[in-house]
Amino acid sequence: MLELGWSPHENQIPPGGAWHTWLFLGGRGAGKTRAGAEWVRGRILEGARRVALVGPTFSDVREVMIEGVSGLRSIGPPDERPVYESSRHRLVWPNGAEAFAFSATDPDGLRGPQFELAWIDEFAAWPDPQMALDTLRMGVRLGSDPRIVITTTPRPIAALKALMKQSGVRVTHQPTSANADHLAPGFVTAMQAAYGGSVLGRQELEGLLIDDPPGALWKRSEVEAAFVAPPPDLDRLIVAVDPPVTSHARSDECGIVVAGAVGEGHARRAFVLADESFGPAAPADWAERVVAAWHAHQADAVVAESNQGGEMVSEIIATIDPNVPVRRVHATRGKRTRAEPVAALYSAGRVFHAGRFSALEDQMCAFGAPGSTASSPDRVDALVWAISALLLASPAMPRLRRL
Repeated sequence: MLELGWSPHENQIPPGGAWHTWLFLGGRGAGKTRAGAEWVRGRILEGARRVALVGPTFSDVREVMIEGVSGLRSIGPPDERPVYESSRHRLVWPNGAEAFAFSATDPDGLRGPQFELAWIDEFAAWPDPQMALDTLRMGVRLGSDPRIVITTTPRPIAALKALMKQSGVRVTHQPTSANADHLAPGFVTAMQAAYGGSVLGRQELEGLLIDDPPGALWKRSEVEAAFVAPPPDLDRLIVAVDPPVTSHARSDECGIVVAGAVGEGHARRAFVLADESFGPAAPADWAERVVAAWHAHQADAVVAESNQGGEMVSEIIATIDPNVPVRRVHATRGKRTRAEPVAALYSAGRVFHAGRFSALEDQMCAFGAPGSTASSPDRVDALVWAISALLLASPAMPRLRRL
């Protein structure tokens, strides 16, 4: 049952079908608390009588889940709202329903009591979430349809990742921006300007689970540490392209990465300046974008793999601008083997990103992991060719600016 005047987003509405746990992942201010409170209120109006409310601490339960602006004592008609008995950590509704507050810092406090439903908040911030959840689940055993709702901003913790894989768990997701009408004017814009594209922003604002899958060559922490703005004056700039390998008019994604370097010997550093990748990409479309990037960044050359369309790249680009030099490189090793030394350069602090490139970073941090969904990591391939040409190839001639 929904309160008159509340217009929930689709992801704030409980999923249909059979489930024992609804996991609502969201950014800060995404409407998670309101969704959890409305679910509890609706179940109580339907006849539920015993509820568990579990937050990181007792204070969090009271200040957010109960007394907060979207908490249980702030929604619904005034004559239907519950009374909080602080001495017993208990909410009592006019119809006799009760909700008991528990702190995740004391999992043993959940032993003994039994409930028809439970609302868990900020699960990813609990000190020992797995133990607390296991203890709670054994007590949610009353009524004909016992269920649990979990509202949290995600963090890559083992308990959350395991929960998402379990049968009977339904997951919905909502970014902060979806609830902008209920936040302070300019808040979302300001947060996106400060954190948009970063790991922190994608986790805390977009509500995404950002994780390092086992076996991946790059770690999120290393990529995040590589961010720097603005870059220094660079002595060499290139545009690396990993074109679709088919000749179809529309094909797969085309990887296009712009990067430059400065310094000498082991002190030489590379800077990723732009990720212009897109797809599906027709040959004329990606060639135009490559040429545009070469002009925009005043690059020295375009680098393309010769045994993955390098000759084709030269021919197509020449039809658009014959003055763009294309350097063909030949792949004699597999993708992972080629990428390993570039990943090592990131670990050594010799590669930086002069901007936030979320799609590229996602592909980097999944590359090499078993079961990765990136069947053709075009962005990573272009990145590897760019950094290899700048830091791993034989020294290039000093860069001359075009006038």
